[in-house]
Order: sequence, then C-alpha cells, then structure tokens
Amino acid sequence: METLNEKIISLTKEIGLPGIRQNFETLLDEFSSEQGDYNKFLHRLLELEYVSRNESRKASRIRLAEFPYKKYLEDLNRDDLPADGKTKLAELENLNFVKQGRNIIFSGNPGTGKTHIAIGLGIRACLKDYKVLFTTVPRLITQLKESRSEKTLRQFENRFEKYDLVICDEFGYISFDKDGAELLFSNLSLRAGIKSTIITTNLPFDRWGEIFGDTILTAAMVDRLTHKAHILNMNGKSYRIKETLEWKKKSEN
Repeated sequence: METLNEKIISLTKEIGLPGIRQNFETLLDEFSSEQGDYNKFLHRLLELEYVSRNESRKASRIRLAEFPYKKYLEDLNRDDLPADGKTKLAELENLNFVKQGRNIIFSGNPGTGKTHIAIGLGIRACLKDYKVLFTTVPRLITQLKESRSEKTLRQFENRFEKYDLVICDEFGYISFDKDGAELLFSNLSLRAGIKSTIITTNLPFDRWGEIFGDTILTAAMVDRLTHKAHILNMNGKSYRIKETLEWKKKSEN
C-alpha cells in the first residue's frame, strides 16, 4: 500500500510538477523541526517548482532554436575580434536590439567570429525568454520552397514572422534563383521594423547583387535589412587559423 508521501510524488508526476517532486522529501526533512509552519513550507515548495519550470523553459527555447552548436559570448576572446566587433558587442549583448526589433548585419571574411557572436546573442536571448530560430540562408530558402510546393507556405510564414529573433547564417556562400530570392525577400520583409534578424555574410553590400541576380530586388533587400540596423564590419584576421596554428605548434612540442 502506498504511503502518503508516495501518493504525493505520484500525483506530481501525473500533474507535471517536477520541481515539487524533486524537492518535496528534502523540504520535509528541512521543515520537520518547524511545526505548523505550513505557509512557509508551501511557499518554498512552489518557489522551487517555479525555478525548475523556468530552467526547463530556457533549455527548451535553446533546443527549439536549432543552433548547430552552443557558443557563448563568455567564451569569446574579445581581443581577437575585429575592431568593430570589440567596440559594438558591449552595446549588443544587453539585447535591447531584440526589444526594439532592430537588425544586426555581421559582414566580413570567414573566421572572424560572426557566427560565434550570432549564436552567443541567440542563446542569451533564449535565456531571457525570447523565441529564437537559427538557420542558414540556403536551408531557409529550401524550407520556403518545400512549404510552397506542399501548400503550407502560409503556416510557415506565420511561424517565421513571430520569432523574436531569427539568425540567418551563411548569406552569400551560394547564389540562388529568382524564386529563392523573392521568397527570402518576402519573408525577411515581413519582419522588418517589427522583429529582429541577424545576418552573417562574407559579402559587402555592393556584391549582394551577385547572389540575388536582380539589382532592384537587391536594393530593396539592402534597404529593408539595414534600416536602423547595427552594421558591423567583421573583416580581420581569422581566429580559426590562429587557433589551428597554436594547436599545431603545441602538438609539435
């Protein structure tokens, strides 16, 4: 026959109260000497349930954001960042740009920290309870085309529009056709001035026409994305090459 404590724990499983389940018996021991202080006991129990759910929600936000890997701003060697990155990161990491619905464009050669910073900002936004999505531009265009062919494009667009922050990585690594360019423009435009988008690109704006293949569409895209945006020049020495050389030097010693 189940004891009363076992019944309580069983009920927490059924109702979905992991914080109470994990801490109930520990708190019983802690409060056993405080006879009759039920309000204090209940308050502490509910407080722990709140903490448990809050941590679970943050973990879920990070998982659903679909980051390719976890990179934190705290892991950055800021001395190795290009000058613009060093100067402006302190302004960006407070996440006011998300609250204001402003975009960020990291433009520069590979290996200078663009994606690391973007993911770091995305994870920090998840921890602040913002809804975030990480994707690459080629992947996004593929999803948009597939949704259109499956007649689910409107549902996809509705979800895409509601993210507080979308990170579009690898803009400019491959070109795309007219349909892809129009779909990308349409969906990024839906967010302009309302929700934040981060773009990482290896191309300066005057070369975006190589990707879109349409000067009018390119001009409209640049205008929409850069309006009141934070634009960071991330041209500099590749820290990945630096790390590889350091690793090689250590392995040879």
